[in-house]
Amino acid sequence: MKYLIVGLGNIGAEYANTRHNIGFKVLDALAEASNTVFKTKRYGDVAEAKHKGRTLILLKPSTFMNLSGKAVRYWMDTEKIPVENTLIIVDDIAIPFGVLRMRLKGSAGGHNGLKNISEILGHDNYSRMRYGVGGDFPKGHQIDYVLGEWSDEELKNMPDRLKVFCDAILSFTTIGMERTMNFFNKK
Repeated sequence: MKYLIVGLGNIGAEYANTRHNIGFKVLDALAEASNTVFKTKRYGDVAEAKHKGRTLILLKPSTFMNLSGKAVRYWMDTEKIPVENTLIIVDDIAIPFGVLRMRLKGSAGGHNGLKNISEILGHDNYSRMRYGVGGDFPKGHQIDYVLGEWSDEELKNMPDRLKVFCDAILSFTTIGMERTMNFFNKK
């Protein structure tokens, strides 16, 4: 069984350590834990991990956040992965730092990467995992905040949070989204 796990972010060194790139950071942690490495391929950096007889295609799109749908659609089609085996990882300013929220479907919630994926797929019935980055910024400075770097306190707590997110991804591939949501959304 194959799964497509997509971490959203922006390419380029200037974005590497920003809140908006948490999707990339989660996949980097999962790739490291799975002893695999990313290779640059069409529409992104791709790694393949194995877990309990399942194949996980890890994708960090190179299309920039607001055009992520093209990469998602390409890799779903190329690897013949159904939408129910696809998980998108994004940042969320409406959730406190490090808090995990998983949903089977739903609105983009103002996230341009999710908006584009919904447009390209023609629906919003795909699983998503939101990584809370908090919303401690003055009104009108959302872009500066999400494209800003992590605080020292956030960086200190990040390894533990990344492990939880990786565990949730592996759970999604083995016991399904509903049971995974019931377990991890409570933490």
